[in-house]
Amino acid sequence: MVPMTLKVPVPSEYVFPAGALCLGVSPQIDFERRGEADNQARDKETGERVWVVRVMDLDPEAGKFGRSTEVKVKVVAPQQPVPPPSTVPGYPPAVEFEGLTLTPYVDSQRCKPGRSSGDCRSRMAYSLRAAAIRPASVMPGSVAA
Repeated sequence: MVPMTLKVPVPSEYVFPAGALCLGVSPQIDFERRGEADNQARDKETGERVWVVRVMDLDPEAGKFGRSTEVKVKVVAPQQPVPPPSTVPGYPPAVEFEGLTLTPYVDSQRCKPGRSSGDCRSRMAYSLRAAAIRPASVMPGSVAA
């Protein structure tokens, strides 16, 4: 039986074939803990803190069809991940992810009560989770040998 929380290991270069630029890192907020001094989300399996790494997907196809080029990858770590320094002045650092997993799910937020099932507008989506961020091994836009 396939578990409901299937985590498929994927190489970073598979998800971000043209590279990714790190836009920032912030704690994932656990909305059930609002009002508490420490309201950061914890990983259900390990209890470690969950951080959100925002990246810009450099794939030219990423922005088509009204999709955003910004992607959020959750990183489970005891301390806030620190992006590497940028190698190009004035630009965010190029990053890759270690231990990247993809979890598919059905996004049914567009389904409204009373709509017929054929008019639901649900879609397949996926969430990304990683163990760490690191400097990109190949600079975006360059050709690997």
